[in-house]
This record gives sequence, C-alpha cells and structure tokens, in this order.
Amino acid sequence: MSKEKLPSLSEESSIGLAEFIEQVKKELLIQPASSTPLLSVDQVELELQVTIHKEGSAGIQIQIIQAGGKLGSDDVHTVKVTLTPLLSKEERLHIYKSNHPELKDALERIALEGGLKGSDSDAKDLYG
Repeated sequence: MSKEKLPSLSEESSIGLAEFIEQVKKELLIQPASSTPLLSVDQVELELQVTIHKEGSAGIQIQIIQAGGKLGSDDVHTVKVTLTPLLSKEERLHIYKSNHPELKDALERIALEGGLKGSDSDAKDLYG
C-alpha cells in the first residue's frame, strides 16, 4: 500500500495567524448599518486549524488552514485564541453615551426592547 503525499498549502492561498487576527479585529470595528448598537462584543473566541513550519533560524511560521484544505492529520494543530476588548462594557457604554448624547434615550429604548420580547398585552395577561 503506497502512502500518498497530500498537497501542502501554497503561499498564495494561505494566511498567517497574526494577519487573520488583524482581519477579524478590523471587521469587528466596522460601524454597523444602524446608528444605535443593540449588542456589544465582550469577547471573540476563535478555534483554528493551523499548520506550523520551522523557518530555519528565523523561528516558526503558523498558517491557517482554509476550508477544504487537504492535509494529513499529523500536520494539523488546533489553536484557540480569545480576543477581549481593552475596555469593560461599562467603560465602552459610558464613552458611547458621552460621544453621542443625542442617542442616549434611543440606545436605552432599543436595548430595553431588544431584551424584552412580547407585547404589552402579553405582559398585562401575565402580570395583571
């Protein structure tokens, strides 16, 4: 039984770990379509399949495996990375309200509506 060598990732189709994390951060910082946010991101957890290559005396190179990539399971490593904001949710909310005082009431109304589901008549039926 011959052992078939699986193809490796080419330089053009691979992306490094640092480049991938930078792209995730950029996408998270894009302004939402609506002017008033409803959700905040407290942390982002990435679980990635990577390959690790030793680059002589320069250290190692970590490359993200693209979906559909065909590599032997011995060549693949799982890396879990958690990204968290530098500021707490309370600090971010305070800064947002300071920068957008005209949206304070709308923000509170939208957050309340987003957290409560159902109609007023449903609440009256339940709580009298």
